[in-house]
Amino acid sequence: MIDESRMPVHVAIIMDGNGRWAKKHGVPRVAGHNAGMEAMKEIVRCSSDLGIKYLTVYAFSTENWKRSQEEVSGIFKLLVKFVKLDLDELDEKNVRVKVFGDYSVIPDAAKKSLDKTLEQTKDNTGLQFNIALNYGGRDEITRAVNHIIEDMKAGKIEGEVTDELISRYLYSGDENGNVPDPDLIIRTSGEERLSNFLLWQGAYSELEFTDLLWPDFTPEAYKALIEDFQHRDRRFGGRKDEPAK
Repeated sequence: MIDESRMPVHVAIIMDGNGRWAKKHGVPRVAGHNAGMEAMKEIVRCSSDLGIKYLTVYAFSTENWKRSQEEVSGIFKLLVKFVKLDLDELDEKNVRVKVFGDYSVIPDAAKKSLDKTLEQTKDNTGLQFNIALNYGGRDEITRAVNHIIEDMKAGKIEGEVTDELISRYLYSGDENGNVPDPDLIIRTSGEERLSNFLLWQGAYSELEFTDLLWPDFTPEAYKALIEDFQHRDRRFGGRKDEPAK
């Protein structure tokens, strides 16, 4: 049973397995992504209902451009479809949508849909739903360092570079409301790696892996992983028997 007093504040998910789900069911890969979108909608609803404050999903990485043009185009068409069909529900549920990544380079229709979503939900105060789009962890850190260098040269920053300063310049930093580091990172499909996702922010995240392919990942499976997380002993590099300083 989930302990509502020990909910993770921020959950991040690597939504993996759409292609394998499509192959398993003998349908085109885009159909797998469509099924994955339906699963994502359910998890967003569930997160909102559970009172989770932040949910970040890995929707499209900087490496995903290597896939076929047909598949990439299909993914962005689904993003437009998602916004058209679900924006009002997100708004009604008080969900605030943000983007991690440089989405200026995605197809124009998808960009316009995202801009509309960000604008319509910007004042909402419930779940913050972060979509990692054209996102890569190494790219994010490199971008942050370069922006810090620029601001130092411009005299906007003085002193040494600290963890806190770098964190402010990440996509999860100032521009998106200083999102706390994820308590829990989930990956579906049986793979057990981060694949360039939230490399800085995930330093002390608890990791949960499931063999379920993403389209088969249900709210019940989600709740079971959260319950398992609640039994973890999180020490952040310290020891439980150390006296408080």
